[in-house]
Amino acid sequence: MSTFFLVVLAIHVAVVGALWLVGRRVEAWMNRVRGPAPPLPSEAALQLHRQSVVVDLHADPLLWGRDLGERGRIGHVDLPRLREGGVMLQVFGLVTQVPLGTSIDRSDPSRPDMITLLAVSQAWPRRTLRSRFERALYQCRRLAELAESRGEELRIVRTREDLDAVVEARAQNGRLVGGLLSVEGAQALDGDPANLEPLYEAGVRMIGLTHFFDNAFAGSAHGLEKGGLTPAGETLVREMERLGVVVDLAHASPSTIVDVLRISGRPAVVSHTGVRGTCDNNRNLSDDQIRAVAQRGGVIGIGFWADAVGGTKPADIARAAVHAVEVVGDDHVGLGSDFNGAVATSFDVSQLPVVTQALLDAGLPAVSVHKILGGNAIRVIRSCLPTKETGASS
Repeated sequence: MSTFFLVVLAIHVAVVGALWLVGRRVEAWMNRVRGPAPPLPSEAALQLHRQSVVVDLHADPLLWGRDLGERGRIGHVDLPRLREGGVMLQVFGLVTQVPLGTSIDRSDPSRPDMITLLAVSQAWPRRTLRSRFERALYQCRRLAELAESRGEELRIVRTREDLDAVVEARAQNGRLVGGLLSVEGAQALDGDPANLEPLYEAGVRMIGLTHFFDNAFAGSAHGLEKGGLTPAGETLVREMERLGVVVDLAHASPSTIVDVLRISGRPAVVSHTGVRGTCDNNRNLSDDQIRAVAQRGGVIGIGFWADAVGGTKPADIARAAVHAVEVVGDDHVGLGSDFNGAVATSFDVSQLPVVTQALLDAGLPAVSVHKILGGNAIRVIRSCLPTKETGASS
């Protein structure tokens, strides 16, 4: 065995070992719970929380290598903590590409991709290393395997009947959590609209048209050009609506939002966002955009991280929600944490009743808080989902 070969082998082993170590530590680095813990909620807030249908419109736990069936000590989300936090429906984001140097103002997709490094460090299947479509399918399979092993605790929501069953079961025993799969950025189709069908068959029922950069279907709020829907994007939106896949406008450029609402026949969601009325930056919605989404019957999920709401305290989340309610009323506001989305927060999902407390402390009546916690999101999602009989939304 040559010295050169031994050196190459040693370098290879060192790199693999380093990547393995990074894979073990990266979630702890990027999904932190930090700062003073919020005060414990009152008994009145806890009771309202328990009586409410609670929906989180966006979190990214499938991106990380942790066993989501076990209660973790890092990150924000897993099945035990979802139950502790009273979440009835969790929307699971499928992240497939994040360019190095991404920012809320400008992101270049030609730069090295951080999800490739994450996939290598976590030993994802080889086919995922060059295909964003395969990355989405891999994350779908992760949730399917979790649901199969924890059948009495997690049910993947594919149809209206599935959603109704979760609501009913939750009312009976309080243990079952529904999971809805959502692609974050249509770049996951790898430029081929035909890839929508296999994603749908894998359980995807929501698609954000863009993530941090412009793609073949639509412009991103953070893209280089920030254009609107392309002809392929218009076709994609119409096919999504035919199948019963919710359109998500999170990260969409202003032109994309206008274009989608112009052609869409169903309400859209903005799964995780802030509002410029309380945190003015390129990531968040203007009052006019809030009104436009609401006029089509949609719902806006208020995020939990600093770029969305100006801080990480529950009071910051409540302030953004109150602003949206003041603009369009309480029928169009929800929660979209972005937990496990490489964000820092002051609490994890097990402590979600602190948000209920903050909404009450901000002066919202219990009936409005009930809607924001999940009633509005359930209404919109159910209206878009396919039925079991037809296989498409009616």
